[in-house]
Amino acid sequence: MQVRCRPLTTFPAEFHRAPNYSNPFRAGWTDTLYKLEFELDKLGAGEVVIELALTESEIRLDGWPRSGARPTHPGVIVSFDSRHGPLRYGTDTFPDWQANVRAIALGLEALRKVDRYGISKRGEQYQGWRELSAGDSDLLQRGRELIAEHGGETAALKASHPDRGGDADDFRAVQAVRKAA
Repeated sequence: MQVRCRPLTTFPAEFHRAPNYSNPFRAGWTDTLYKLEFELDKLGAGEVVIELALTESEIRLDGWPRSGARPTHPGVIVSFDSRHGPLRYGTDTFPDWQANVRAIALGLEALRKVDRYGISKRGEQYQGWRELSAGDSDLLQRGRELIAEHGGETAALKASHPDRGGDADDFRAVQAVRKAA
């Protein structure tokens, strides 16, 4: 599997302040990579990128973290091209970045089961996870600013709602952050 790691630039939501310190996985890193590769292969994935809270100097030339590298936060994002279009999954639920990669691999397995059990036939379950285009980054940035300004997502939605005298573009920006999370 062709995977490369790169520094985490933006996380889809605010980092969890207190990650869940129970790790339910008993699998090793090799098993996690096997599961991730298996699920990505089923999706016809190409150009797989795992974003980690590392600096560029902590990533080897082959795209994997250096042996002594320790991410400053356990959050990870796995993004790739697939037969359903570009997809992007991120989590920081667990205290270890490798456990978070496993959580994404298991999540991909669960999404694939939707097709396997005949609930979906055209990959509809992946539509909400499509990577936002580069043009959407300004919208997301504005939404994050509004959330910070109002002290939370709910307050930002209320303050920017057009029915309450808010700006429709600001409301859409906050909604975009919610959808991207």
